[in-house]
Amino acid sequence: MKRILANAVLLGVLLSISNLQAAEKQFEAGRILTVEKKFHERVLYYLVNTPVTQDDPYYEISLQLGDTVYWTEFTPRHAADELPDGWQEEAEVQIKVVDKHHILVKQQGGTAIQLLLVKTTPGTAQSTAPKAPSKN
Repeated sequence: MKRILANAVLLGVLLSISNLQAAEKQFEAGRILTVEKKFHERVLYYLVNTPVTQDDPYYEISLQLGDTVYWTEFTPRHAADELPDGWQEEAEVQIKVVDKHHILVKQQGGTAIQLLLVKTTPGTAQSTAPKAPSKN
């Protein structure tokens, strides 16, 4: 009887500990610092030792979350696709760091888009300060 009771208590403790470690990160408020449209050059085939290439568009987006700047890439499904509405510089977005290589950014409709994390840098005073208008 004591052994059954001890096993039940041990099982209850193990289950409660596993639930504590399974806490999922939530979306946090962040902002888009920069958005640049760039191209990856891809070789389609060779014609008499000359490569025939195609430019595949992608967007390089820097996101600030707290005092960290995340440099990410967003590759649209089709070459003619654009960025989601509201994704421009200085826009407020909801960000969730999934792992070492991926970030989720929540759209206005509630769906999240996965971005490829390229580089992480500490935030600077320049990136956290609002931009002053230039005097010309």
